[in-house]
Amino acid sequence: MTAKQLKRLGTDVLLRKRLAKFMAQQCFRNTELENLHAGKVPSSRSGDYTDVKVVTPSGEIPWSELSRLNDEEMKVLMIEVVNKTFTFLSMLFASGPATIEPVLDGLQQMDLVPHWNDPETTTL
Repeated sequence: MTAKQLKRLGTDVLLRKRLAKFMAQQCFRNTELENLHAGKVPSSRSGDYTDVKVVTPSGEIPWSELSRLNDEEMKVLMIEVVNKTFTFLSMLFASGPATIEPVLDGLQQMDLVPHWNDPETTTL
């Protein structure tokens, strides 16, 4: 990435928002997360899931206290997301200015994930 391309990203908020959504789509979607999301979702008459509980051999667990992922599932997911993020960043920064220019141009012209909410700044 050239200094000009980096400046372009640094000064164009819309471009950074679109890049963030594109990066999330490329690095997080179609990962182990999809398999974890594919299960059955309980229904809730109350709408807030206070009426939902999971029955286990050691007792009932209210939905609000239930962990949705076990440690192994979380580990597999995070390894895959880190690998995809590294691959994406390598494409963006290490593959040369000729590779990133069409990506930046395309994102400036069009939101590649228009049905997703625009990102907002949060605390890290």
